[in-house]
Amino acid sequence: MPVIRPLPTAVVNQIAAGEVVERPASVVKELMENAVDAGATRVDVAIERGGADLVRVSDNGRGVAPDELLLAVTNHATSKIASADELFRVGTLGFRGEALASISAISRFLLRSRQEGAAEGAELAVLGGSVGEVAPAGCPVGTTIEVRDLFFNTPVRQKFLKTPQTEIGHVTETFTRVALAAPSVHFTLSHNGRTLHDLPPCGGQGRQDELTGWRERIAALFGDDLAAGLIEVASDEPLEEQQDSGPAGSVRLSGFVAHPSHSRANNRLQYLLLNGRAIRDRALQHALGEAYRGLMITGRSPICFLRLEMPPHLVDVNVHPTKLEVRFVDSGRLYSQLLGTLRSKFLASDLRSLGQQGAEPRDGDEAAEAAAGEGDLVGWAKSRLSQRRFDGPHGDAPASAGRSGGAAPFKAFPADRTPVGEPLALRRFTPDPDRTGAAMGVAATDPRSEQAAEYATEYTTPSEPLAVAGKAMQLHNRYLVVETESGMEVIDQHALHERVLYEQIRPRALAGGLEKQKLLVPEPVDLTAEEAAAVLENRELLGRLGIDVSPFGGETVLVESCPAMLRRLRPEETLRGLVEKLLASGEAPDGVTERDIVDELLHSMSCKAAVKYGDPLTDEEIAALLAARPGTENHHHCPHGRATSLEFSCDELDRRFDRV
Repeated sequence: MPVIRPLPTAVVNQIAAGEVVERPASVVKELMENAVDAGATRVDVAIERGGADLVRVSDNGRGVAPDELLLAVTNHATSKIASADELFRVGTLGFRGEALASISAISRFLLRSRQEGAAEGAELAVLGGSVGEVAPAGCPVGTTIEVRDLFFNTPVRQKFLKTPQTEIGHVTETFTRVALAAPSVHFTLSHNGRTLHDLPPCGGQGRQDELTGWRERIAALFGDDLAAGLIEVASDEPLEEQQDSGPAGSVRLSGFVAHPSHSRANNRLQYLLLNGRAIRDRALQHALGEAYRGLMITGRSPICFLRLEMPPHLVDVNVHPTKLEVRFVDSGRLYSQLLGTLRSKFLASDLRSLGQQGAEPRDGDEAAEAAAGEGDLVGWAKSRLSQRRFDGPHGDAPASAGRSGGAAPFKAFPADRTPVGEPLALRRFTPDPDRTGAAMGVAATDPRSEQAAEYATEYTTPSEPLAVAGKAMQLHNRYLVVETESGMEVIDQHALHERVLYEQIRPRALAGGLEKQKLLVPEPVDLTAEEAAAVLENRELLGRLGIDVSPFGGETVLVESCPAMLRRLRPEETLRGLVEKLLASGEAPDGVTERDIVDELLHSMSCKAAVKYGDPLTDEEIAALLAARPGTENHHHCPHGRATSLEFSCDELDRRFDRV
């Protein structure tokens, strides 16, 4: 019969470590928060091999007395609270007293510290939970903690660590959250001896100085372009009624939100800080989304850097192992305050002019000279441009490009489309074998015919007859209406073209790679730490898809080539779209294969390259698209699963018109 017995301390700490320490980034978070709580004005974080080999955090805070070092690595021993009542008035980042005990139980741990005024410091080594003796040590004022060989005694946990590039991405994101919450502290981060971030202290004593300093910290972490376009918001609402659990106060909201034209496909650039602590709260994120409703494309997420300051007794931070989620006494008040503050700011602002912030005004002469210089430069570049990438709205090549003897630019459809006219644009197309054959295989002098022939030649097989019966028309620049033997068929032009492109590029991507266009000047793209890690870790995979990237320092990468089929898009837009898919695949179950990831990326690429909903098509384009359908497998559905066509029989139409 099993006997109930207390667990050994080492086992207790390893169990606690399962919740507190998930990866090296968890160690960095706990140690950085301890440094901030100790009143440090400088915190240095050094990482080796993504944190698996070494995490070292040094600070110049108050330090730990030699006779308290043993208590520091004892479970639930802390200097931050002393009673249960203080759990509801927590004013520090840490308070449970379990982080150091948990970390030292699963690593080779060294704690070295010295207090101001002490003649010497002291150190304590812990090997996988086995505590050594406190010994004298020479060290500066403050505390240094080294964590080596994380999970060395828990091999299962060690096995599930990701690549160093992925782990340093998580570490950098954790570093960013703590650094944003403490702009007055000097933070540095290095990986394998290379400095990734060196953030000097910023800000002042006044509220406006604090916001100015915080904008500087945001610029240092995310780039000047993003920081310059941020919109400042602030509100301060007093608490009308005194709470039973503490004195009345106010709830202050301050920070920055991005212009609606700057958004992301996910909420990773939404930073909410509560009393200096980074948190996640679905209600506040929903309020943020509601404030942007009608100002942003559906499916996009706004960017924000917001700080909430309130009396500690109004929030419970002891509800999550990593203290990332909290519970508010009155969450409805915060929801209304955030929503009302942002909407009032947007209503009182000219969002069009705000979108141009960061562009310095020029006087008339400077503007004229700049415009002339830019015009000369553009003209020279166009005349010298050898790459197959053009910056027109539809990727239009210069007229001389087709006669230069060089390779013709890739065109999914001809760029010279007729403008959209009446709301109901109905174009009729009658298949003529002779005319269609000329459009698809015979050289013509008209550039539109040449481009249509190029497209049709790529997508048709000589042995395949044109799979159209009767007449075909374009309706509302969205759908193709085709007469069939049994009635009629309505085709979604975007969905069908997406399927055609997907099945054309998929074999190439799996076999070796897609056609690339080298950029004349590589384009730098600023990413978050997690995004940069995903891109650099998947460089080979992206190369097969036509995107060559290289590191450029920090979280910036250089795009050196882009897929030929996506030349109409900016390289940054192409890369960001694929990064979202890579990050989503990284969160997928372990059974997901590389082929699954490639398919998901190809879905996105074919969608971006396909003719759009609302694009007018010429007769040749309609002919080429319909001719490509018979040779396309699964042409009934687009890669995302939507139907490409709907069929209506004559019998069904007769019933609708009461003819039967």
